[in-house]
Amino acid sequence: TRFMTGFSSSLASVSSQLRGVVGLEIHAQIHATSKLFACSRVAFCSPPNSSVAFLDASLPGTLPVLNRRCVEAAVITGLALNCTINRKSLFDRKHYFYADMPAGYQITQQRLPIAVNGSLIYSYFGGRKRNQVLSRCVRIKQIQLEQDSGKSLHDDQRSQTLIDLNRAEGQLRVDANVSVHCPGEPLGVRTEVKNINSARYVARAIDYEIQRQKKVLENGGIIVNETRAFDSKSGTTIPMRDKEGLQDYRFMPEPNLPPLFVYEDEASVPAGVNPTQVVMIDRLKAELPELPGVRRARMVDQYKILPEHSFTLVNEDGLTEYFERVVRNTKAEPRKVIGWVMKELLGNLNQQSLKLAQSPVSPEALADLLNVLESGHISSSAAKVVFQEMWKAPEKAVEQLVKELDLGLVSDREKLLKICQKVVDTHPEQV
Repeated sequence: TRFMTGFSSSLASVSSQLRGVVGLEIHAQIHATSKLFACSRVAFCSPPNSSVAFLDASLPGTLPVLNRRCVEAAVITGLALNCTINRKSLFDRKHYFYADMPAGYQITQQRLPIAVNGSLIYSYFGGRKRNQVLSRCVRIKQIQLEQDSGKSLHDDQRSQTLIDLNRAEGQLRVDANVSVHCPGEPLGVRTEVKNINSARYVARAIDYEIQRQKKVLENGGIIVNETRAFDSKSGTTIPMRDKEGLQDYRFMPEPNLPPLFVYEDEASVPAGVNPTQVVMIDRLKAELPELPGVRRARMVDQYKILPEHSFTLVNEDGLTEYFERVVRNTKAEPRKVIGWVMKELLGNLNQQSLKLAQSPVSPEALADLLNVLESGHISSSAAKVVFQEMWKAPEKAVEQLVKELDLGLVSDREKLLKICQKVVDTHPEQV
């Protein structure tokens, strides 16, 4: 699936009022068991050419068969990104010759993609003290289903290139289109930074390219419309090829695939068509999970926690579920629970470079510890000692550890008087 987004980045400097404008073309692999147009399985890191159907190899006479799961995934993504879902979309051929595309063309959606005109509202911390939750909106131009190309493996020692037609193995690739201009003036000449494979590298590539273009213009130079690559070691972008000489892709309708129809609900399905064999939007909308922004707002409203804590809960995979399981099983207030999750739990995980799924302390075990703490049987400092012992020996119950470590608080008046009297009697000089 390919996402095309556009947003502007305000990076005015003292010497220039130039602003960066960025558009992202995001290639994301669909989570499916087979490929978009072929029955060959999808297996990450499988041996080269071990999952190749006749269509993948472009053998004569083979025809594409659209994977319904991929269509559903594209619709769900469009709904999550507030897109308009086109009830009718079309497939096209994009012609170009390259060794990893043996057919000489790629099946894509150029004229009428499956989803258009969406938006993604995201939040971040800003302000002078970076403690204000601010929101910005990214425009989504379109989402399109697109056949993936193969992979070229360059062997420099033998001066040859090997081709892997497994496809569907790159989890994420981003092409960043970057230009700078003065507000109110036409957009500047853009460059395209190709095949960036991580979100961190995307940010670094964009930052570098904006500053590079600013310096070129401030020194009286001109920006060349070109393709560049990001060098992760140096943190710079380097030129690849001049875009002026690129070939015409000669887009044309894909003759082997009919128009793709999706339907709003069962009532809109034409007579004679089996509703179970079509893609219905309302059914997929009901399957949408709780989206990150909605979840953060709910956490703050329902549990009265700080906004920054809600970011951590949502961003760490599985942490929201962990937190809510603790809350359900303890008498402690959610604000106290969040303190233990943020400091003790995440502190230990980060210290040992572990993922949440590897935590030896389950949500129910942490809830038991907090219940003992709330009952007044142990102090807060003692509870932290018990937590560390639980981390080492998760098979032991909280009460057992409290007893073994003799950390229980004494509430009997007579016992306390004897302890105090013993301390006084054994320290006559201090008394």
